[in-house]
Amino acid sequence: MAGRARHGESPYKLLKKDDVVQDMKKRAAVSDFSPAKQIVLDYPDEELLLVYDRTFAYGQCFYLVLTPEAKEKILKPPTPVEQEAEEEVEVPPRPEHWIGLGSEHEIEAESVRETRKKLQYAFSRERRAFGQPVCFSDRSATDAQTGLIDCASYEDSSFSIKRVQLDSSIQAIPTLQNNSAQTQWKFQKNASTQYALEQLTDEEKEGILQSGSLKCFMNLVTPRTLVNLQQEAIMNVFKDDCENLEEVAEHGRPAKASKDLMIYQDFVNQKYTQDKKVSSINWHPNIHGVIAVAMAGKKKRAATFVDKPSLILFYSFSNLFQPLLLLEGPDDILAFEFCPSDPNIIVGGCRNGQVVLWDISAHVTVLQATDKKVSDDDKFDLTDTKDDTIPLLHYCAASTLQSKHRGAVTDITWLPPAFAVTDTGVPVKNQHKMSVQVLSCSLDCTLKFWDVQTLKWFNESVLERKLTDQKMQSFRQPERTWKPLFQVSLSKIDTSGEYVPLRFSMEHYTCNGEDHEDVNSNMLPDVNTKLYIGTEDGEIIYTDWAQGKDESEQGENHSTKPLHCFSVHHWVVNTVQRSPFFKNIILSVGEWNFAIWREEVMEGPIIQSANSDQTYCAGCWSLSRPAVFFIGKEDGSVEVWNLLERTSEPVHVQEHVSKARITCMKPCMLSSRQHFLAVTDDEGLVRILEIPKAFHVCARHESSGVMKYFEMEEKRLKSFLEMEELWGKERKEDKKKPTRTVLELTKQQEYDEFLILEKQILKDIGPPSAAVGTEDT
Repeated sequence: MAGRARHGESPYKLLKKDDVVQDMKKRAAVSDFSPAKQIVLDYPDEELLLVYDRTFAYGQCFYLVLTPEAKEKILKPPTPVEQEAEEEVEVPPRPEHWIGLGSEHEIEAESVRETRKKLQYAFSRERRAFGQPVCFSDRSATDAQTGLIDCASYEDSSFSIKRVQLDSSIQAIPTLQNNSAQTQWKFQKNASTQYALEQLTDEEKEGILQSGSLKCFMNLVTPRTLVNLQQEAIMNVFKDDCENLEEVAEHGRPAKASKDLMIYQDFVNQKYTQDKKVSSINWHPNIHGVIAVAMAGKKKRAATFVDKPSLILFYSFSNLFQPLLLLEGPDDILAFEFCPSDPNIIVGGCRNGQVVLWDISAHVTVLQATDKKVSDDDKFDLTDTKDDTIPLLHYCAASTLQSKHRGAVTDITWLPPAFAVTDTGVPVKNQHKMSVQVLSCSLDCTLKFWDVQTLKWFNESVLERKLTDQKMQSFRQPERTWKPLFQVSLSKIDTSGEYVPLRFSMEHYTCNGEDHEDVNSNMLPDVNTKLYIGTEDGEIIYTDWAQGKDESEQGENHSTKPLHCFSVHHWVVNTVQRSPFFKNIILSVGEWNFAIWREEVMEGPIIQSANSDQTYCAGCWSLSRPAVFFIGKEDGSVEVWNLLERTSEPVHVQEHVSKARITCMKPCMLSSRQHFLAVTDDEGLVRILEIPKAFHVCARHESSGVMKYFEMEEKRLKSFLEMEELWGKERKEDKKKPTRTVLELTKQQEYDEFLILEKQILKDIGPPSAAVGTEDT
């Protein structure tokens, strides 16, 4: 219906009624025929007529003919002869006979008298013109031949009429009236009333729900409600377009762009989100508009026989009311991630310490909304039967209870497809060129590497980047002895005990493609085996997962201690994320502040913020601007930071994004003009915010400007550390100087006072006399 009829083509199109009904069933409120749903269903013929309106007579490009008579009249218009015969001949009205009531006699009786004398004019003519007829004509008074002069009106400045100024006032007061009434006083006494809510029986409730009046009412209001929802999804009627007019400045960025994060879509389903929070969120890498969220209980669940399942919900912009797919796990899923090589494979970490896998390749068509079916009953149904059609997929592989983590899995990620690790932690070239290994961290103070390859297809001769159908069977038939390759313990550097990891970030390594001819051609020495880890106590540790040799135990491999530990955050670290533009820049967010790290700098963070008045809960980098990142807070607001504009405070704070505590944030670039930010909270709400152009349009030379700023902050940090070291040396030298006792200080003070007194006495006596000296001689 979006097309236009070309010149010379027929502006009419016959549509089958069944095709229109199927379109309304599949597309629901998005269908163009949904406003006239009931009329289309009641149409008696099998074909509907769609007409292209060139003149926009009815306000739209097309209009639908909904009666058979009108359809026949349009398809078979009458001939000119028939049209003239059908037209009614207009007969002018005949004047009626006037009936006089006596007024004509009054008019005849009246006499007209002239009250003003007639003007007389005398015309002089030449003698030769006597007797000839007179001919009058119009002539302008300004004609110079007649000797007349035009006297135009003008304003005389010397004459003016003074208006009298009057002061007048009006006061409006209410009408006052005094009334009195005689009341009879009665004795006061206490009284109470008790009422109870009228309860309906199950039979009465069922009768009301099945009543025809209720169904008629719902069928009546449903089309209007769907139209309103469709209009709200298409555009924001409360948006002021005049305020969003943008003027491009000289530096290439919008000068007057809106900075508000507009709400684009909300996803929530009380059936699956009741008493749960969103623990992890990820956008589908290939299917635009599809987002997956993991639900977890707000508190640790007790072992009961009747309990809600642990699910991952898949939402889509095409379905606003219910999820498209459900993934079930053995326990609450706290972290999950799509495989970068094959998004149909998903790995997740559970609260009980297990690592599980899902294969959604059989349900991709459901996410793409190609095989989506609607119930045959097109009427409004009061029973909630739609949730039964949502596919529920169980996990296809899980780690054994003996080899799982002893604590909850807090973060998990896939290793890059360019390399793999051996059971000793040595990076080697990945022959499959696809991600087949997983790294997870847990509250049991360990990191574990998992290999999803099984013996059924790992030793096959054909090495392809994509999994074949035979290889996919290995995920559907999991090995019961799935164990980790090796684990890395996080022992504390100076004291006994271990660090408790919550989040980690590793460098995304890409192979340069060079082949080595030596024996160790499989090894990749340039892989960065170090990673940043955020702990439960607010510490940021820098460690190496490569195994070290223990000389005292016959050269066995063991985990090395972390290289550095920084106590920057005051409490739990909820975000450790690398910049999508600089692989050596890391953002860490704690409970009260955030910090930015550079991997080559081991003295501390190059940027550290002041403490916030509200608790920080989540953070993420922008995918289009190197200087912008977002931070979610406990009060439901979102802060937008721009390092090139302000570093002491955010450039924008979006209030009331959510009513509850924000748990996760994940950006997404749907297109070059549409950038979204997914925000979740403690109540299970998934809110999609549209990022304005002011925060996603990259400025000119922004990347180089941010890098220069990071280098400047690195120099500032090193100079500060040098000055601090110098001040420490000076303080040590001051401590080495000898100190005098209190008695010595008291004696020195008395001696100084004696010298002052002596000097004053000598000044008062003055110099000796000259005469006295002569007599002595």
